[in-house]
Amino acid sequence: MRFHVVQRFDSPLAAVEAALVDPAFLARLGEIPELGWPRLLDQRVSGCVVTQQVRYQFAGHVSAAVAKVVDPAKLSWIEVSCLDRRTHRTEHRILPEHYPTRLQCSYLTELQPTDGTTERVADGELVVRFPLVGGKVERAIVSGLHEHAALEGQVMAAWLADHGVAEQG
Repeated sequence: MRFHVVQRFDSPLAAVEAALVDPAFLARLGEIPELGWPRLLDQRVSGCVVTQQVRYQFAGHVSAAVAKVVDPAKLSWIEVSCLDRRTHRTEHRILPEHYPTRLQCSYLTELQPTDGTTERVADGELVVRFPLVGGKVERAIVSGLHEHAALEGQVMAAWLADHGVAEQG
C-alpha cells in the first residue's frame, strides 16, 4: 500500500531538521500514546549526512483477533534513517524485530521551507503479509501514521518552544 503523509511545523526548517536528529527530542517522542519510548541505538554523522537507528516498541492496544496471530509484546521495530542535510531528504527503512517476513516498509521524507514554516512530506510503501487481513492491517497502520504525524507535530511545537524557537505562523 502506498502512503503519503504531510506534516506542517510552524518553525523554520533548520530548527525542525535539528530536532529530528536530536537524541533528546527522539526520547521525548515517547510522550506519544501507543509508541512506547523510542531508544536511539546508533547515530553517525559524516559531513552533511546523519544516519541513525531508533528502536520502537508498540505500546497500544491490539484487538483480540490480532492478538491471536501476533504477540503484542513482539511488536517492535528498528527505524533506520539516512538524512542528507544538503537536500533535507531522509530515506527510512522499517526493520521488524519479530515477524520480519510479515511486514516491509520504506519511505522518503523531505523537508520543505514555506514562508518561515516547514512542511515534511512522506511518501512510501507498506506491505503486510497476513492471509485475509493484510490489507486491513495496512489500512490501520497507515491511518495510525496520520495520527502519529499530528501528535508528533504537537511534540515538535512543544520541544521547539522549550528550546527558544518561536513559531512563525
